[in-house]
Amino acid sequence: MKNIDDIMKILPHRYPFLLVDGVIEEEEDRIVAFKNVSISDPVFQGHFPSYPIYPGVLVIEGLAQTAGLLLLKNSENVVPLFLGIDEARFKKEVRPGDRLVYEVKVLERKMGVVIVQGVAKVDESIVARAKLMLGVKK
Repeated sequence: MKNIDDIMKILPHRYPFLLVDGVIEEEEDRIVAFKNVSISDPVFQGHFPSYPIYPGVLVIEGLAQTAGLLLLKNSENVVPLFLGIDEARFKKEVRPGDRLVYEVKVLERKMGVVIVQGVAKVDESIVARAKLMLGVKK
């Protein structure tokens, strides 16, 4: 398990754009992390004040950051790069008070590029999924 202090040692992202609060499980090619979605998140000032919904693009970014934790765990002086998104689908809305659980597994590694499958869930229900392409810059 990793807490926010551990995560901030690995990822270069900071508030308000650090979208992973903790890691639940981690294996060689798989990781499960989470974000606690709060009404105090700055995004809810404009998305949408009368019916707050956590933006799907931020769910995908959270999956990418989770993948970054997996890819950067043994690296120093590198920056994660988000290179592409395929097959993204949004199934349900995410609301304040939800705990977003990000599940990411490596599908392929080739020439410094990693393809992962990411699934985001709330209460075991899939809210989004996508294949992501990532790399690192030294």
